[in-house]
Amino acid sequence: MDLHSIYNRGQQIETELNRVVEEAVQKKIALLEIIPGKGSGQLKKSVLRFFNRPEIKKIYHRLEKDDKNFGRIFIHFKF
Repeated sequence: MDLHSIYNRGQQIETELNRVVEEAVQKKIALLEIIPGKGSGQLKKSVLRFFNRPEIKKIYHRLEKDDKNFGRIFIHFKF
């Protein structure tokens, strides 16, 4: 999921993150790639806060920040 086009729309970002998490669970997708981009890092922080919420955290297995690309996050699900 690429967030570049909605980087400055807080509520829309949260809505889209909720949507892709629900879709990943429904379709049993093992790996979700989120691209907040490099920028100032504020969007990435927002995405990490979203995935750190207790109700979201219990849905996925592991969150991985790409060590080769600052602007990419992987969410691993276990099914």
